[in-house]
Amino acid sequence: MAAPTPGRPVRGSSTGRPLMAALDLFGRRWTLRIVWELNGGPQGFRPLQQRCDGMSSSVLRQRLVELTEAGVVEQNGEGRYTLTPLGHEAQTALEPLAGWADRWAATLPGQD
Repeated sequence: MAAPTPGRPVRGSSTGRPLMAALDLFGRRWTLRIVWELNGGPQGFRPLQQRCDGMSSSVLRQRLVELTEAGVVEQNGEGRYTLTPLGHEAQTALEPLAGWADRWAATLPGQD
């Protein structure tokens, strides 16, 4: 399956509106975790897999292909995966959501 990209039909949008394509891409299992983990710097395949709680190698490989096709991730000259400038922008855009999630968790009983 090809990576969701604006202008092509995606889950939830037959027109592939950019926001819907982004939601489809980042809504795929493990995708956000991969982006989050790569924010700390380039990672090889195995270390990235370990940082992602040992997800299966086939799922990691598929998500990396999708993120690469989408222009969010690239492989550097050492074969390590890294965020592109667009990937760093996505990470920055996700930070307010992470802050909100922390505040939300703090409001729930037993989440001290």
